[in-house]
Amino acid sequence: MGKVLLASPRGYCAGVDRAVTAVQRALEVYGQPIYVRKEIVHNKFVVRTLAAAGAIFVNELSEVPSGSRVVFSAHGVAPSVYAEAEQRGLEVIDATCPLVSKVHREARRYANEGYDIILIGHTGHEEVEGTSGVAPEKIHVIDTDWIDTSESATTGTESADTTATGTPPADPLAGLSTDPDAKLIWLSQTTLSVDQTAATVARLQRRFPGLISPPSDDICFATQNRQGAVKAMAQQCEVVIVVGSANSSNSVRLREVAVQAGAGAAYRIEGVHELNPDWFTGASTIGVTSGASVPEVLVTEVLEWLAQHGFDEVQMVQTTQETTSFALPKPLRKQS
Repeated sequence: MGKVLLASPRGYCAGVDRAVTAVQRALEVYGQPIYVRKEIVHNKFVVRTLAAAGAIFVNELSEVPSGSRVVFSAHGVAPSVYAEAEQRGLEVIDATCPLVSKVHREARRYANEGYDIILIGHTGHEEVEGTSGVAPEKIHVIDTDWIDTSESATTGTESADTTATGTPPADPLAGLSTDPDAKLIWLSQTTLSVDQTAATVARLQRRFPGLISPPSDDICFATQNRQGAVKAMAQQCEVVIVVGSANSSNSVRLREVAVQAGAGAAYRIEGVHELNPDWFTGASTIGVTSGASVPEVLVTEVLEWLAQHGFDEVQMVQTTQETTSFALPKPLRKQS
């Protein structure tokens, strides 16, 4: 018989809980239609569930009829999106995670003080797009993957993003001064790998000796806590299962952290239907965790499946206890 190590904390963080509850509460208070710009959180099950309850998900505000109510996702939006909503007479329910809003305030402050800002994050991610839009003329996005491929190219090692001639990819930081007295600071997306971000910052500081760090860490406490729990159990596991969607940055990072921390193998799955019995051949200990946008019901289904396949002893691995909660967006507080 096999054993399951179940990570804690896992699943919903305070920001996700606030955003999902905001959509549910808006439907209760105002009725349909309630529009939601982008996925409220990066989990397909959650989005399908809210859509079935009456939420209408759109990619852009142009799809929302003038005068309607629209919820902004937990990932935050650029100031230009707020301006468009006001111009079109939309009633906004802003479900941006307060920790993302903190990064926006930092970006605005440092841009106003004349700093160039290196934003470490995944290009194209909604959170990065929103933060970049706070001060687009001062913010320069750098992906942790770019650092690795760029260095590989300049040292002559192989890289998927390096051409056959060894030419590195285009440098998004080419225009920044390497003068130690230049006003340069880094910020980050809230859902990155703690270790990978630290390594990226170290490389950036070698290139830009004057680069300073923000006064507090931008990677949110929930992301760090979930990574810490995975690290605590990974070496004991032949296989780690991470429940979370492919576009969920923190879920993808959890799989990477599990492997780096010593797990024999790690797989990220949307849900129980993606489990493969072959993954567990010869295994005695399986680790299970879930990303910060994953409802517990999906983890329960995975545990039930594992029990049916011989892994029926569940042991909790708890590294910390989360007690933080965030108030609902202001329009919904008035209705409570």
